[in-house]
Amino acid sequence: MSETLGIDHLGLTVSDLAASVGFFTGALGWTEFGGNAAYPSAYITDGHSKLTLWQQRGDVGFDRHANVGLHHTALRVATLARLGALFDVVAAWPGVEVEFAPELSGNGPKVHFMVREPGGTRLEVSFDPR
Repeated sequence: MSETLGIDHLGLTVSDLAASVGFFTGALGWTEFGGNAAYPSAYITDGHSKLTLWQQRGDVGFDRHANVGLHHTALRVATLARLGALFDVVAAWPGVEVEFAPELSGNGPKVHFMVREPGGTRLEVSFDPR
């Protein structure tokens, strides 16, 4: 039996805290529930998961193939129609870079898309009918 009970929250370092908060709350409908002005951060939730977003110091960039740590953050939606509609909103959001539009993950049936949100986090959104 595991000694842990799942992930309490995921902390992400972002290059532009205000842009990331705006993206998560505006494009994805998340709610901000706290933060720390002295160590610039914002705490956000979708009612199921919690993220803490932390302002990066300096410009060190990120390479998912070279850096240890975060490869991407994955979120799920309830329907294929919702995935398509959310992609349209996200793809049009200022500062978002689309890596790929909705497509099968491997041989399916899971469908997903991948973007970089304005603060630089690589974000996957998926629908899995299983």
